[in-house]
Amino acid sequence: MTAPVGLETERFRLSLLPELGGRIAACQWRHPDGRWLDLIRPMSLPYDGDEEAGCFPLTPFSNRLRHGRFTFGGREIAMPRNTPGPHVEHGHGWQRPWTIAARGPGRIVLAYEHAGDEWPFPYGVTQTIELLPDRLRIELAALNRGEEPMPYGFGQHPFFPATPGTTLEARVESVWHVDDEVMPTSLGPAVELWGSEPRLAVASTALDTAFAGWDGEATIRWPEHGAGLSMVASAPLRHLVVYTPPGAGHFCAEPVSHCTDAFNLAAERDDTGITVLPPGAALISSITLTPFALS
Repeated sequence: MTAPVGLETERFRLSLLPELGGRIAACQWRHPDGRWLDLIRPMSLPYDGDEEAGCFPLTPFSNRLRHGRFTFGGREIAMPRNTPGPHVEHGHGWQRPWTIAARGPGRIVLAYEHAGDEWPFPYGVTQTIELLPDRLRIELAALNRGEEPMPYGFGQHPFFPATPGTTLEARVESVWHVDDEVMPTSLGPAVELWGSEPRLAVASTALDTAFAGWDGEATIRWPEHGAGLSMVASAPLRHLVVYTPPGAGHFCAEPVSHCTDAFNLAAERDDTGITVLPPGAALISSITLTPFALS
C-alpha cells in the first residue's frame, strides 16, 4: 500500500488512502485552545481495510443487501459476499482502488470507474474532499454510464470517537427494527429505539440500524474534550444509520440515501430511498462536518 495522501490547513489535518476504497484515514481539527482533536477515529498502522476506523464512501448501495441478491428490470443480480457474514455489505466502492482525478490547496478529487461485473451497470463516481476555513466538505457525484436504468444508492460511513459522555442529537421520524442478522423487519416510530430525549447517550445505547425521515442535521458532543461536531447532509441523504457498539470507543452516524436491503424492499414499498438513474443521469449529494468548541 502506498503512503497516505495529506491535506492540511491552519485548522485541519487530513490523511487519505485513495487505494483503500477512497477512505479518509484520519481527520484532526485544531481546537481554539491549540489542541489537535480527532474528528474521525484514526486508522492504525499498518492500514487495514477491515478496521472500524476512518471514513469511506458507500457505492452503489449502503449497508446490507440480503445474500447479495435482488431483481431489477426482470434481471436477477447476484453479487459475491465481501464480508464474513451471509450478506453483501456497503456495495463495492469501499473495497476498490480510487484514483486522484484533481488536486489543489485544501482540495482533492478522488474517482472510481466501474465497467461492470457482477454489478452489471457501468457507472462513475467522484468524491470531492475540501478543507474549508471552518469545516470539512465531502461531495459524492455518481453518473450512470450505461445504456439502461441503474438502481443506485450512496452515502458516507464515518467512524467517530466515542467517550463516556458522547451524545448524538438528530431529528428522525422512524426506525427500522432488525433481526439477528441486522436485516430490517418492520418500520416503527423512531422513539421506540431512540427514546424520548433528543440527545442519544452513545455509551449506554446499543444500536445497529437505519433511521428514516432524517432532516439531514446531526450534532455530536464530546464533553470530555470540550468539543462538538455539526454534520449537515444534503438530499437525498435522508436516512441515518446509527451503530453504537457498547464499549468500543467509537460509533457511527452514517448519512445515506436509503434503508438497509432497499433494493429488495423496493419491490413491495416506495419509501426505501432507492434512486433509479436513467442512462446519462447523475446523482449528487454532500455532507459538511463543522467542529466547534463547547462553552
